[in-house]
Amino acid sequence: MAKHEDSLRRRASLELLRAEAADELSVLVDERLRAGEDPWDFMEDLPSVDELVVFMLRADNITDNGGARPNAARHYRVLRQIALEYPPLTKAVWRLIGDEGSHRRWDAVVRADAT
Repeated sequence: MAKHEDSLRRRASLELLRAEAADELSVLVDERLRAGEDPWDFMEDLPSVDELVVFMLRADNITDNGGARPNAARHYRVLRQIALEYPPLTKAVWRLIGDEGSHRRWDAVVRADAT
Protein backbone atom coordinates (compact mmCIF):
# COMPACT_ATOMS: atom_id res chain seq x y z
CA MET A 1 0.00 0.00 0.00
CA ALA A 2 1.52 3.32 -1.09
CA LYS A 3 1.70 6.04 1.49
CA HIS A 4 0.24 9.38 0.39
CA GLU A 5 2.74 12.19 0.99
CA ASP A 6 0.36 14.23 3.13
CA SER A 7 -1.28 11.48 5.13
CA LEU A 8 -0.76 11.60 8.85
CA ARG A 9 -0.16 8.57 10.97
CA ARG A 10 -2.28 8.72 14.08
CA ARG A 11 0.25 9.51 16.74
CA ALA A 12 -1.94 9.47 19.84
CA SER A 13 -5.26 10.64 21.11
CA LEU A 14 -5.91 14.36 20.96
CA GLU A 15 -6.12 14.47 24.75
CA LEU A 16 -2.65 12.98 25.07
CA LEU A 17 -1.25 15.33 22.41
CA ARG A 18 -2.78 18.31 24.22
CA ALA A 19 -1.31 17.14 27.53
CA GLU A 20 2.13 16.84 25.92
CA ALA A 21 1.79 20.30 24.40
CA ALA A 22 0.61 21.80 27.70
CA ASP A 23 3.67 20.33 29.44
CA GLU A 24 5.96 21.74 26.75
CA LEU A 25 4.30 25.14 26.97
CA SER A 26 4.66 25.22 30.75
CA VAL A 27 8.38 24.47 30.36
CA LEU A 28 8.72 27.35 27.89
CA VAL A 29 6.94 29.73 30.26
CA ASP A 30 9.04 28.54 33.21
CA GLU A 31 12.31 29.03 31.29
CA ARG A 32 11.38 32.54 30.27
CA LEU A 33 10.27 33.45 33.79
CA ARG A 34 13.52 32.11 35.23
CA ALA A 35 15.39 34.22 32.68
CA GLY A 36 13.72 37.25 34.23
CA GLU A 37 11.31 38.04 31.40
CA ASP A 38 8.03 39.74 32.19
CA PRO A 39 5.06 37.51 31.31
CA TRP A 40 3.19 40.56 30.00
CA ASP A 41 5.91 40.84 27.36
CA PHE A 42 5.94 37.27 26.08
CA MET A 43 2.70 35.42 26.82
CA GLU A 44 0.93 36.77 23.72
CA ASP A 45 3.80 35.57 21.54
CA LEU A 46 3.59 31.95 22.68
CA PRO A 47 1.52 29.45 20.71
CA SER A 48 -1.67 28.09 22.21
CA VAL A 49 -1.79 24.43 23.28
CA ASP A 50 -3.70 23.52 20.12
CA GLU A 51 -1.27 25.46 17.91
CA LEU A 52 1.58 23.57 19.55
CA VAL A 53 -0.20 20.26 18.85
CA VAL A 54 -0.56 21.26 15.19
CA PHE A 55 3.18 22.04 15.07
CA MET A 56 4.01 18.67 16.63
CA LEU A 57 1.88 16.86 14.04
CA ARG A 58 3.40 18.97 11.25
CA ALA A 59 6.90 18.12 12.53
CA ASP A 60 6.02 14.41 12.46
CA ASN A 61 4.93 14.81 8.85
CA ILE A 62 8.18 16.58 7.95
CA THR A 63 10.19 13.83 9.64
CA ASP A 64 8.20 11.15 7.78
CA ASN A 65 9.01 12.99 4.54
CA GLY A 66 12.76 12.72 5.09
CA GLY A 67 13.08 16.05 6.87
CA ALA A 68 12.40 18.13 3.75
CA ARG A 69 10.92 21.51 4.59
CA PRO A 70 7.56 21.81 2.82
CA ASN A 71 6.86 24.43 0.19
CA ALA A 72 3.81 26.67 0.63
CA ALA A 73 1.41 24.31 -1.18
CA ARG A 74 2.51 21.24 0.76
CA HIS A 75 2.44 23.20 4.04
CA TYR A 76 -1.20 24.11 3.31
CA ARG A 77 -2.12 20.49 2.43
CA VAL A 78 -0.47 19.10 5.56
CA LEU A 79 -2.24 21.59 7.82
CA ARG A 80 -5.58 20.89 6.12
CA GLN A 81 -5.01 17.16 6.62
CA ILE A 82 -4.36 17.78 10.31
CA ALA A 83 -7.68 19.64 10.53
CA LEU A 84 -9.47 16.77 8.79
CA GLU A 85 -7.97 14.10 11.02
CA TYR A 86 -8.32 16.11 14.25
CA PRO A 87 -11.48 18.26 13.82
CA PRO A 88 -11.13 20.01 17.22
CA LEU A 89 -7.83 21.48 15.93
CA THR A 90 -9.50 23.14 12.94
CA LYS A 91 -9.57 26.63 14.51
CA ALA A 92 -5.87 26.41 15.37
CA VAL A 93 -5.03 25.17 11.86
CA TRP A 94 -6.88 28.03 10.20
CA ARG A 95 -5.14 30.53 12.48
CA LEU A 96 -1.81 29.13 11.28
CA ILE A 97 -2.77 29.10 7.60
CA GLY A 98 -2.60 32.42 5.88
CA ASP A 99 -1.03 34.49 3.18
CA GLU A 100 -0.02 37.25 5.53
CA GLY A 101 3.01 36.91 7.77
CA SER A 102 2.68 36.84 11.50
CA HIS A 103 4.20 38.95 14.21
CA ARG A 104 5.07 35.73 16.00
CA ARG A 105 8.65 34.61 15.40
CA TRP A 106 7.77 30.92 15.71
CA ASP A 107 5.00 31.05 13.11
CA ALA A 108 5.34 28.34 10.48
CA VAL A 109 3.92 30.36 7.61
CA VAL A 110 6.00 29.37 4.62
CA ARG A 111 7.25 32.49 2.92
CA ALA A 112 8.77 32.58 -0.54
CA ASP A 113 12.16 34.20 -0.12
CA ALA A 114 13.10 36.64 -2.85
CA THR A 115 16.70 35.95 -3.77
